[in-house]
Amino acid sequence: MDNINITGAKIYFTIPVGDGIPVTETQVNSWIVILAIFILCLVLTRGIAVRPASKRQLVAEWIVEQVENLVRQNMGEEFLSWSPFICAILGLSAFSSLTALLGMYPPTADLNTIAGWSVLVFSLITFYKIKTNGFLGYLKGYTEPIKIFTPFNILSELGTPISMTFRHFGNVVSGVVISTLVYAGLASLSTLLLGWLPGLLGKIPFLQVGIPAVLSIYFDLFSSCMQAFIFAMLTMLYIGSAAKADN
Repeated sequence: MDNINITGAKIYFTIPVGDGIPVTETQVNSWIVILAIFILCLVLTRGIAVRPASKRQLVAEWIVEQVENLVRQNMGEEFLSWSPFICAILGLSAFSSLTALLGMYPPTADLNTIAGWSVLVFSLITFYKIKTNGFLGYLKGYTEPIKIFTPFNILSELGTPISMTFRHFGNVVSGVVISTLVYAGLASLSTLLLGWLPGLLGKIPFLQVGIPAVLSIYFDLFSSCMQAFIFAMLTMLYIGSAAKADN
């Protein structure tokens, strides 16, 4: 158990500009995820026709329909133009977390990644509020229902990206930490219980077989997809409520 080491993203190299720009696992793996999604999109839409002629096109149309239905149900018909953005959030978040299944460092385990997404979403929410209500109407919203609530409304507004960031980041990192601790604990327990076996048999961590895989199914598969869905849902609800605030 003394050999447990849980660290952040490794720094591969530093670009010699100014004080140096570090290139980390997070950045490299994020680009790998983006490239993988890009290739997947090319594969699914290759040879697309008016009438579906392949299973690939059926899969692509099913994804589009599901995302549009999700946007329609949570934001309204007038927000269907947001479907590509919501689909991008779902894809990036889910695929980034699922890289852990390949033994890679998941970009969603880096606070900078989720914070960047949250700031982007918060900027879009603010833009939509101003576009819908006007700048003066946006400022007036902080004074409602009465002016004394203004400081609380400002704190609540600033808390939006913070809560979105730490909800997603906390769930992903907790899964990484728990899986690492359980994996290391099973190795120690295996040595304690089966260390009496002769030769190499006593050194094989038998208890690490099977149990970590079950944890991986939950933390790396189910939880990854669930957190992506929750982040996308919050994005839709915040933007939808911002546009309908004065309706």
